[in-house]
Amino acid sequence: MLENSFLQALLLGIVEGATEFLPVSSTGHLVVAGDLLGFSSVPGEVFETSIQIGAILAICTLYRERLNTVVRGTISGDPSAHNFVRAIVIATLPMIVLGAIFYDFIVGVLFSPYVVSAAFIFGGIAIILAERLNIEERIVSIEAFTFGTALKIGAFQCLALVPGMSRAGATIIGSLLVGVERKTAAEFSFFLAVPVIIGATIFDLWNNRALVDGTHLPILATGFVAAFLSALVVVRWFVGFVSRHGFSMFGWYRIVFGSLLLVYYLTRG
Repeated sequence: MLENSFLQALLLGIVEGATEFLPVSSTGHLVVAGDLLGFSSVPGEVFETSIQIGAILAICTLYRERLNTVVRGTISGDPSAHNFVRAIVIATLPMIVLGAIFYDFIVGVLFSPYVVSAAFIFGGIAIILAERLNIEERIVSIEAFTFGTALKIGAFQCLALVPGMSRAGATIIGSLLVGVERKTAAEFSFFLAVPVIIGATIFDLWNNRALVDGTHLPILATGFVAAFLSALVVVRWFVGFVSRHGFSMFGWYRIVFGSLLLVYYLTRG
């Protein structure tokens, strides 16, 4: 039983790291994978939110030089670094506020296979439409974001409160619609994930603090490491891919996968 739990944690960690930064919904994939695997070794949402930190660590590792530059620039008063930080803060606030207000509803009602399936399909259609609008790419760096640009993208990110919609997907859709270049849109979604996921993890761990003890730590560590390593590989590939081909492929994937999920859960009864 214990070996099975470690294998499940390993697989779920790989799923998390491989999907967290793609516009395909890591939460949706984890809900489905956890259901299929029958994973219940860690109570509450603790496992899902904890392994997300592994994926975030991958971003901090891959972009450590840029993040160090931003930190140094913020301390020294560099305007471009201040703009970078301001864009992250402004775009993060809407989701944090709405997530805290509707936390119980989201966890208690929206974590349904049918909601996840529908969100997969809707998000896929939205990505394809955003790409086909072919809006001029006027913004080519995060440092060039205005207050309004960051706030609009942050408002779109709130769509990700619906499981299956995808935080990265919602952020990228918003970025494309306000004229952000594709590579920059992808990277902004990476950096936005850092405060959002860390905040969500602290919130969930606090709410479930009475349910978790030291016996869960090895399983959490297994998922954490798996998520970190798989995210390192996928993020490198993703940035290069969308720079050349855009996001439409991920939209079609979402529609097909969401449709198959919907059929599966409807026929399973």
